[in-house]
Amino acid sequence: MKLSLLTDAIDSVLDAAYERSRLLGGLDPEVASIHYRSDKVTPGGLFVAVRGQRTDGHRYVSDAIARGAVAVIVEQEVSTDSNISVIRVRDARKALALAAARFYDTPSDKLVMIGITGTNGKTTIAYLIEQILDHENIPTGVIGTINYRYDGKTFDNPLTTPEALELQQILAEMVAAGVTHVVMEVSSHGIELDRLRGCLFDIAVFTNLTQDHLDFHHDMAAYWKAKKRLFTEYLHPKTAKGKPCAVINVKDQKGHELAAMINHCPVIRVGEDPKCAVFPENTGFDETGIQAEIQTTDGSFSISSKLVGRFNLENILCAAGVGIALGLPLDGIKTGIDTFSTIPGRLERISDVSGRFVFVDYAHTPNALENVLETLREVNAGRLVCVFGCGGDRDTDKRPKMGEIAGRLSDLVVITSDNPRTEPPLKIIEAIRIGTHRVVPRQLSAEELEGGWSSPAYVVEPDRQKAIYLGIQAAKPGDTVLIAGKGHETYQIVGTEILPFDDRKIAEQGLSLN
Repeated sequence: MKLSLLTDAIDSVLDAAYERSRLLGGLDPEVASIHYRSDKVTPGGLFVAVRGQRTDGHRYVSDAIARGAVAVIVEQEVSTDSNISVIRVRDARKALALAAARFYDTPSDKLVMIGITGTNGKTTIAYLIEQILDHENIPTGVIGTINYRYDGKTFDNPLTTPEALELQQILAEMVAAGVTHVVMEVSSHGIELDRLRGCLFDIAVFTNLTQDHLDFHHDMAAYWKAKKRLFTEYLHPKTAKGKPCAVINVKDQKGHELAAMINHCPVIRVGEDPKCAVFPENTGFDETGIQAEIQTTDGSFSISSKLVGRFNLENILCAAGVGIALGLPLDGIKTGIDTFSTIPGRLERISDVSGRFVFVDYAHTPNALENVLETLREVNAGRLVCVFGCGGDRDTDKRPKMGEIAGRLSDLVVITSDNPRTEPPLKIIEAIRIGTHRVVPRQLSAEELEGGWSSPAYVVEPDRQKAIYLGIQAAKPGDTVLIAGKGHETYQIVGTEILPFDDRKIAEQGLSLN
């Protein structure tokens, strides 16, 4: 593709001082690829110098040119020894996204794009929508926290919302494979870092807003502002694919606010209020799942879902709302919900012949942990053991809050490491312990716990494997053990090392020991 076609796509972010005549006056090379990492540049490539949190792409312009870049996009003056096109822009991230969309022929225009944002529930809703669409034989692709997948193939996905270049490439691959609908988890990082530029969405789903990612956004106001942008910037009437629609969980206060402010497209409100377009009646919850009658503007249908807990009913309502927005038949929506069984690392049950109920869950925010613990309290009369930690180099404010929640809702809390990253694990653990100690003053050692416990207590074990073993060994038949925080992850990040670690496998090993 000619460079001039790519610069046309980024016209909105070109620096006013940039002389287009230089490009058009003979420096209009053929661009074979686009890169934002200099070590990935191949001959004929276009390099975009993006400023990151740890480094600045402008430092690597010379390296990119040495590797064969025919043009570079920058935000500041750079000196080069080569006669190549240097394109200056006000925002390199936006330029990267817009150029990538043009390079891959704007694939989102050829797809029905369904974006899901919110603090909790995105992955579950994405799986539910995928199941509903699969039942209707609609070729579907999914881009999410656990992986991205389409046409029977599954690929690792290091970011919930991929970087703009990879996102456009993935969407183009899906188009080439015959995919017609894409279900995408949209993170606040992805929105704030302009990874979505060049995409327009047909349906946008809002789940909820609770504390998370304050290490990045700094405060809840900024976090909320980022989430709203999916609806105000990317769910736009000018899409050529039809009129867009918002599906919003108005049980959440921010969802209620969001629904009230949207006036550029239809809004499908979901929640427990009978005034909603999608709401439940005659609900029942137990350890086997959820039973309910779902009322919609198109009629009603009963569900018997294998998902557990009230918070998962909210996820089901959101998925049903998407089905209504797409005009799918109610029996297809019902069947998709009823036939879906499990999501990796989301209240995933680990089998135990002794009668203990052991679950692994991704809950890593205060609200998510509270929801899961309340759910397990509701469906099981036995004692509740919670094994969890908090990630390092992330929001520090939530650590004592999560400790307090675990102490208030559990009979035994085992405080341990999560992904400590470059923080000292004991520093993270101490912040959690302070919160737990506020509501559960009784701390036991691992040795004391071996004799059993009869009143609420907590124990500290920094080694996550040992902590999981402790939690399982402390439980008796009929008790429930929740191992929270990492869910589907198959690694643990300690320092800068990524070590193999899977809570589910460790739990299975722990269960085999006793």
